[in-house]
Amino acid sequence: MTAPATLMYATGRRKTAIARVWVFPGQKGFIVNGQDSAKYLKRANLQTLVEQPLKSANLLGQVRVRARVQGGGVAGQAGAIQLGIARALVGLNPEMRATMRKGGFMTRDPREKERKKPGRKGARRSFQFTKR
Repeated sequence: MTAPATLMYATGRRKTAIARVWVFPGQKGFIVNGQDSAKYLKRANLQTLVEQPLKSANLLGQVRVRARVQGGGVAGQAGAIQLGIARALVGLNPEMRATMRKGGFMTRDPREKERKKPGRKGARRSFQFTKR
């Protein structure tokens, strides 16, 4: 598949991370928060996670991706970038929706940290019981 003709923007979220992603056709590169993706996402599994939507669309060397990420940790940010890229690619070419859905890139992972409850040590853990 050839690279699309216009610029596309999309937002991806995962846990508390929010990624704003721009996809520029006809250029090469992958920049996250002003740094190369390999430098920002130091773990190899996170780099492959982020590149999966581009690989499934056969656009890995044909588009430039720029992402601004805030909140969460590095793994959550990588998941947010992945969702943002998938949404941007679908915005560029609606025919890619089936490919992205089949790869599982279009589903937002809803798991977030559960809040701490009053009278407990954490979200579910209680204080240690003593009989006295």
